[in-house]
Amino acid sequence: MAMKVLVVGGGKVGRRLATMLLAEGYKVKLIEMRREEIPLLQAELPAETIVLGSGTDPNVLEAAGIRQADVLAAVTGDDETNLVAASLARFEFNVPRIIGRVNNPKNAWLFTPEMGVDVALNQADLMAHLVAEEMSLGDMMTLLKLRKGQFSLVEEKVDPESAAAGKMLRDLNIPEQCVVTAIIRKGQLIIPHGNVVLQPADEVLAVVHSSAAAQLAALLGQQEDK
Repeated sequence: MAMKVLVVGGGKVGRRLATMLLAEGYKVKLIEMRREEIPLLQAELPAETIVLGSGTDPNVLEAAGIRQADVLAAVTGDDETNLVAASLARFEFNVPRIIGRVNNPKNAWLFTPEMGVDVALNQADLMAHLVAEEMSLGDMMTLLKLRKGQFSLVEEKVDPESAAAGKMLRDLNIPEQCVVTAIIRKGQLIIPHGNVVLQPADEVLAVVHSSAAAQLAALLGQQEDK
């Protein structure tokens, strides 16, 4: 059975989210209170997906099917609206999973499980972390975020002058909170057993905790004192 998602907010974020979820086969309802936005929404989404009204009105939420919803995503441009919608969804309607968009980083402390929010998406904070990551981790590429950003699936090529080049995996000082999951060498997948010798230009895939990412990047990348 397809998961049912209720999206509060029909701005750019809400429209994009609803479009992606529908393409993936989810059942989606999108609530938008600005009547002038409805024609734009109708041009991009099926008419039966759109509900005119406020996401902070329990009657509107109920009419949109919140009692059957598996997930509520409150993604308006107003933090107060997102927080009220999230709290209603959790404490009035017992929605299992609630995601809230944080527009002003100063309000992030409010978006907690105690207020009904399971996952708070702080756009400014996420962007800042991504920029900082790209600045500090050299050529390491983040492929996927896991566990609310605590862990990442990353990829990096072994630099010819790195501490790892020419050494067996078991002889490397790999960070404790890091697991090498695969090595790609000239288009071929290599299972990362301990006796595998890393060669320059090998692409190393690893799952790493955020606290150990810089250490892994230093191990696989060019040594700074060279």
